[in-house]
Amino acid sequence: MSEKVNDRTIFSLSEVALSIQKTLAERYTSSFWIKAEMNKLNHYPQSGHCYPDLVEKIDGKIVAEMRSTIWKDDFLRINENFQNVLHEPLKNGIKILFSAKISYNPLYGLSLRILEVDPSWSLGELEKEKQLTIEKLRKEGLFITNKSLILPLLPKRIAVISVETSKGYADFRNIIDNNDWGYSFFYMLFPALLQGENAVGSIMKQMERISLVKQHFDMVAIIRGGGGDIGLACYNNYELAKAIALFPLPVITGIGHSTNETVSEMVAFRNTITPTELADYLLQKFHNFSVPLRKAQDFVIDTFSRLLQNEKSAMLNLVRLFKSTTSSRLAKGKHEINSELKYIRQQSAYFLRRALEKNMLMNLSLIEKSGAVIKEQWSNIAIAEKSVELLNPMNVLNRGYSITMVDGEILKTVDSVREGAIVKTILSDGNVISIAQSVTKNENNG
Repeated sequence: MSEKVNDRTIFSLSEVALSIQKTLAERYTSSFWIKAEMNKLNHYPQSGHCYPDLVEKIDGKIVAEMRSTIWKDDFLRINENFQNVLHEPLKNGIKILFSAKISYNPLYGLSLRILEVDPSWSLGELEKEKQLTIEKLRKEGLFITNKSLILPLLPKRIAVISVETSKGYADFRNIIDNNDWGYSFFYMLFPALLQGENAVGSIMKQMERISLVKQHFDMVAIIRGGGGDIGLACYNNYELAKAIALFPLPVITGIGHSTNETVSEMVAFRNTITPTELADYLLQKFHNFSVPLRKAQDFVIDTFSRLLQNEKSAMLNLVRLFKSTTSSRLAKGKHEINSELKYIRQQSAYFLRRALEKNMLMNLSLIEKSGAVIKEQWSNIAIAEKSVELLNPMNVLNRGYSITMVDGEILKTVDSVREGAIVKTILSDGNVISIAQSVTKNENNG
């Protein structure tokens, strides 16, 4: 009950809350269809109840916010219907159209009790966002920018954006690492969230990291293990699609679904739908190179083998021809040589007989002439011996002559003798050593 204090009517907080509760209950007697973004589901598994935080955004700014409630039985029914239509459960960050009653509790405040959710409307909102993103990218001329890049002939170095525990990433690795042809790849994981409200920021952050080391990679692969359309909503985000379109390396997607292609997949260099198909695509790139190369190799080997065989056959024919020709030439040459040898023997014998006969006559004349010459030479030698004997120094000394020497030299003039010099005089029967006391030169000799 209110009370009067100094002409003021004062109400308690509970009275005000109950008045608001009564007014709202009387004013809002039925349910309403409301659209909002479920910012956070706040599901409590123990009780089974949910207390979603609902927001409305304009240009990314929150303009309204309100709490809501989904009781356990309603949540089970709504979530099952949601999964049947969208193949995804209710989750954070999706836009929903829901039927709710407005309620007010003095203790917990104003909230909305959600009775029903239309999954088809959520699907339509996703499509609307997708079309707006496509229209904006086409207007900016970015839609085929990444497709215009050139993928290397053999894309061996791959930057992978995925979750390490993702089944899709595991499938990709299994095919790449265990291919039957021994193709070798280098890939590096850049882990990121691939769905939910934080996926866009997480993927773009890893793309920024890859951009810093882009020279080490040939391409980027975005790999996800599959899911429904709600889980793929982040890939229709304008900022993410624009980042993929403008990325300096070819981006290939394999995010695990076969329907409702997202904008990110549309603007990527190539969309391979699943991680398995992405891996097969890379292997096929190697096939496209290796198969013609192997065919060319086989062609070269076959051509070379045939040429070698032809040359071998030609060589064998030449060898046989050479052997035949040389055998014939050798036989003919041998015959000619034998004939020449026979002729030479005959001629040699003939000339030898004639030479012998001629030599015998010459030898007789030579003997006679040489005898007279020898006799004359012996006579000359005897005369020379007598002359030499007469010139022998000893014979000269015997006749009373002597030889005088000074310092080992034969003395011919007195000019060669100095006073005090040792003089050696050689006689026929001995030597005399003397000292020159004086040297006198004949006046007649000047």
